[in-house]
Amino acid sequence: MTHLPPIRGKYLPAALALAADGVPALPLRAGKVPFGNCPNCTGNACGGRPNMKTPGPCDCPLPCHGWAAATTDPDVLNSLEWAFAWREAAAVAYHPGGAGLTVVDLDNAQAIAWARATLPATRTVATTRGEHWLYRGAMQSANAVRPGVDIKSAMAYARWLGPGTGTITALPDVARALAVKPPTPVRPAAIAVPAPARGGRCPHRTPAYLARGIAMAEQRITEASSAVHATVFTTFLAVLSTHGRCGCLTEAHTARLFTAAQAKGESPRHCADAWANALNRLGM
Repeated sequence: MTHLPPIRGKYLPAALALAADGVPALPLRAGKVPFGNCPNCTGNACGGRPNMKTPGPCDCPLPCHGWAAATTDPDVLNSLEWAFAWREAAAVAYHPGGAGLTVVDLDNAQAIAWARATLPATRTVATTRGEHWLYRGAMQSANAVRPGVDIKSAMAYARWLGPGTGTITALPDVARALAVKPPTPVRPAAIAVPAPARGGRCPHRTPAYLARGIAMAEQRITEASSAVHATVFTTFLAVLSTHGRCGCLTEAHTARLFTAAQAKGESPRHCADAWANALNRLGM
């Protein structure tokens, strides 16, 4: 590739500094969007990276594949072929997943408050509307995992806004679980269920069956070694799908499940949200 003349654009030095640290960088146009596909790559004519959704080979010398154009090669960043992009660039971005990082993008004050109550402290970077929390470790990217919260890691880009403050820590399971879609439960065949007996006793299950079910649910949560948030949700879902419609569950049963979840790091608010979401999923 041919190297740039002295006029390089004000964002190229930052991109070169990122690349030197092993962080793949790319230019962004106004509006924080990547440069569009060049004529040679229209319709995936180059044979790689269709719609920026999958990695793949491409011989195009231009930065036209969004996150997949991010590179740590200074010769590419500093080449004449990329000169137009750097001269027009409005910002520099990076591919977190390519650097083994995950960005939890918090878009407002409510999202930041949730993160402070839920996620372990790590390096933070101030953004226009909120904060980026950076963790060591890559994962699946996902948008709107919670109100005002996006995950940017593999096959995504994040705007570079400076090194931030604080010590970067390992990606926690609670963050990984945010991108896990809870499985759709299989609804049991419709059966006629009589009204619950006095005292909350389940008319179609023995008390021993209910006690064993609650104990098994507690054990499942307690033994979760990863994806705790998703495990709590699916466990609540299983309990409610079996016993939620007959009136046999009591506040004592719910408290046992919440206690087990909180012992694994879930907050009381998370427990309440997971229980409410399970009720909604079952139409209860």
